Amino acid sequence: MKRVGGREVVIVRARVESFEGTRTRVPVLLLASGREWSRLVPSAKVRCFGRYVPSKRAELLAAVVLVRGPPVVVGGPSRVQRAASGVRAKLRDAASVLRPDVRGVLPAMVVGDTSRLDPDLADDFTTAGLSHLLVVSGANLAIVVGAVLALCRMCGVGRRSAPLIAGLAVVGFVVIARPDPSVLRAAVMAAVGLLALFTGRPRQGVPALAGAVLLLVLVDPELSRSYGFALSVAATAGLLVLAPAWRERLRRRLPERVADALAVALAAELAVAPILVMMSGELGVVSIAANLLADPAVAPATLLGAVAAVVAPFSDGLAGMILRPAQFPVRWIIWVARTAATLPYATLPWTSGALGAFGLVAAAGVTVVMLRSARLRLVFAAAVVGVLVGVVCMHVLAPGWPPPGWQLVACDVGQGDGLVLAAGTGRGVVVDAGPDPDVMDGCLSRLRVREVPLLVLTHPHADHIDGVPGVLHGRRVGLVLVTPLGFGREARFTGRTPMRPALPGETWRIGDLGLSVLAPMPSKPRLTPGDDGTTMNNASIVLVATRPGFSALLPGDVETEAQQALVSAVPHVQVLKVPHHGSRSQHRAFLAAAHASIGLISVGKNNDYGHPSPVTVALLQHLGIRVLRTDQQGDIAVVRTRTGLATVARH
Repeated sequence: MKRVGGREVVIVRARVESFEGTRTRVPVLLLASGREWSRLVPSAKVRCFGRYVPSKRAELLAAVVLVRGPPVVVGGPSRVQRAASGVRAKLRDAASVLRPDVRGVLPAMVVGDTSRLDPDLADDFTTAGLSHLLVVSGANLAIVVGAVLALCRMCGVGRRSAPLIAGLAVVGFVVIARPDPSVLRAAVMAAVGLLALFTGRPRQGVPALAGAVLLLVLVDPELSRSYGFALSVAATAGLLVLAPAWRERLRRRLPERVADALAVALAAELAVAPILVMMSGELGVVSIAANLLADPAVAPATLLGAVAAVVAPFSDGLAGMILRPAQFPVRWIIWVARTAATLPYATLPWTSGALGAFGLVAAAGVTVVMLRSARLRLVFAAAVVGVLVGVVCMHVLAPGWPPPGWQLVACDVGQGDGLVLAAGTGRGVVVDAGPDPDVMDGCLSRLRVREVPLLVLTHPHADHIDGVPGVLHGRRVGLVLVTPLGFGREARFTGRTPMRPALPGETWRIGDLGLSVLAPMPSKPRLTPGDDGTTMNNASIVLVATRPGFSALLPGDVETEAQQALVSAVPHVQVLKVPHHGSRSQHRAFLAAAHASIGLISVGKNNDYGHPSPVTVALLQHLGIRVLRTDQQGDIAVVRTRTGLATVARH
């Protein structure tokens, strides 16, 4: 389940077996909403209705289906999948005795169940380079298989019988954890290894990996395009090819256990780094250290969780007792993830795509060549020290967040608007709340805003109002202002908070901050849910914010027609929030009338609308307005200095 535009969307991979009475057998991707979809079990047969659209990427999908309504179950699931789902549910119930953060992480580590995982905590794991711990992978399977084989030896099971028992454990593990790409790769690798053990032949890791990859891609060609599968294979290849040689070298200078752990972490992280930068455009800096610190706690947490999963269907109480000691290694892993994620420069920006991956490989090659020469090693060491000193100095000298004297912050809420005006210590006026409550809540938390005396929702589009629950989370909101032309859509988010329309000519004063309403006129036709986007945009509240040494025009999403009507009313200001995310629908005279020196564009990265328009950006620059964009700079703060206004970005 993912949050898109403030709404929870369930992504389901399915196979169409009947379409409008015609039997078929093709893969599709379902995009749905509702808890009923998230409760479905693999192998279940459902009937649903929706709109079919072609896949935009070259995937092995017949179509993407935008589903309407809940599913109607017409068959299944199979007994095996029903039993596996029961095990997962029982493990979740047994984990209820643990702390909230632990009860979300432990099922994810053991069976890949992320239903209770806090999204912010998941982001911390990703930033720290520990996201692989939240999905079932070869490491989990290796721990389980190793424990089963050790138990067989303790019980006196023969060399030929033990692999068979371990093989049954592998099958059960895959069914319960569900056959994701990393689980399938690990399962086939384990099967190849157990076969070698059963036949008495020495295990060869690289041929086993090659056989696993070949077999899985032949069975499911779509895996050839799976980033998860590629990461899993690359990590395993790094452990098989790089780790042994590095382990031997490190053992000459370090204790054996330290050398082994460091070699494994380095090999796995370096092997997957090109794929990670290709995906995200970021280079993890703290991931190796985080993995070294977290690694000792992974095995005990996984083993205790696996035992609890086996016991849970028979006794919730006993499973809970088994899980209680498991919370200590899990809490350690969570602490490592959160601490690593908060470190400065935990991730560094890098070019994404194939170019970024090639650049990283080339940089690694140059580094290896330099390290082979004693003279070049000195140059390399001096360069690294210089960079580290520069980074430390930048961090020490750079202002913290929020920067002192901040007046206005354009929050990076993605494709939407979320602005905050300073209104005293711990207080802020919020103008629009973006599409995602968690993102808006995070921005306000970083600004240390605990009270919102005034919340302005310029117009009832989802990218401006769906994030309102994030503003209300843990904060007192005094009053909500909405457009006088609205039809009440905002009320479903504001709850019992007082709400009233904003009328032209009205002013509010909060401390030294003054707010004046310029538009819209209440005499215009009221909006209806069926109105087009332009009509709703032109119903936006247009505000002017002023205080000594600062002024800003905040026009919501007004487009050309509404802008033209306001030209004569626009005062001279220092900051302009560019309307409608910098779309092409701009009236030159309106933008020029503001005489602003700073233009803020709140826009989502790689959005489908082409915002901001290059024509609009060029026009703003021609008018002498310095353009800043949240998709490039992140949160953008306008600060007051002795010489005027300046901007500080938080990437």
